[in-house]
Amino acid sequence: MFQAADAGNEDEYWTHFPHQADMGVRGVGPTREAAFEQAALAMTAVIADPARVAPDTAVAICCEAPDDELLLVDWLNALILEMAARHMLFSRFEVSLDGPRLSATAWGEPIDLDRHQPAVEVKGATYTELKVGRTASGGWQAQCVVDV
Repeated sequence: MFQAADAGNEDEYWTHFPHQADMGVRGVGPTREAAFEQAALAMTAVIADPARVAPDTAVAICCEAPDDELLLVDWLNALILEMAARHMLFSRFEVSLDGPRLSATAWGEPIDLDRHQPAVEVKGATYTELKVGRTASGGWQAQCVVDV
């Protein structure tokens, strides 16, 4: 497991939390968008060190759901689908939320087994521990458990 990178912004970060045989991913940020971006980065970090993934290729991703929690699951599952279909890992994300719609760009590169040394395959985002909401400090948190 990798540590959340210190990007100089203590209000925006990701973490993992243990959950039986699976792994929890949590993103925190000053906005919902930033929290969704950090949750995606946490998911990448379940697989490989995000610092080793070059953000060379942009991939557009769109999804829609009736609430923020379901939208987080759809977002992470859309990323998992793109990783599997394109044989890529992603290390940079830009999310835009407009009501029930998410539009995003994920940047990454094809998987290099020697350089990325993937630890596990993420099979899907689940509804377990699913939560999107405000933090006590007024920021946003987005989390769920991913099946590995």
